[in-house]
Amino acid sequence: MITVKVLKTVELSAWQKTYYPELWKGMVVTSRHFFVNLARFAGRAVGMKTKRPIVTIQYPEERRPISPRWRARHRLMQRPDGSPRCVACMMCETACPDKCIYITAGESLDGRIEKYPVAFEIDLLRCCFCGLCVEACPEDAIRMDTGYVEFGGYSRGEYYMDREFLLKDLGMEDKGRTTHAQYRGELDGVVVTRVDLLAQAKHH
Repeated sequence: MITVKVLKTVELSAWQKTYYPELWKGMVVTSRHFFVNLARFAGRAVGMKTKRPIVTIQYPEERRPISPRWRARHRLMQRPDGSPRCVACMMCETACPDKCIYITAGESLDGRIEKYPVAFEIDLLRCCFCGLCVEACPEDAIRMDTGYVEFGGYSRGEYYMDREFLLKDLGMEDKGRTTHAQYRGELDGVVVTRVDLLAQAKHH
């Protein structure tokens, strides 16, 4: 049986309605953080062992390192010849809980691959960055390791990424090559360089 708890409406007093009590509480919290952090810096300056002080990062000139496991903006992997690694199997589109991936499949002229994506589009405004598309992909064709986590725009169209954008974005043309063979002989004689995610995140 479901029990319902009736909540009483809290009426603010005349003094509370001035918001001075809450303003004072906020100033106390801010002052406490300021002086505690100042004491930690002073203690370390004279050689004392204190907790690590809070450091202000001068954004955007300085940026925090991003974990390699962080799910950032998407990108499509490429074969050594620059074509999309995706085989339009629709696994990522099916696994996406937000239904923000749209793939149009076409018959491939390459006999080793049956299909290829004529169109591959992602609506970032609907994406929840869960990473299920990356996990579902059997060909390692889509990744979220770009390190790009800053999103801003003036129109909805700026958040709609197509296949060409996903393949060529962020200057990763040379780093977006496949790291393992998709079919026999694909990487014979091809030098593949793995992406250094830590360096990429620090310099982004």
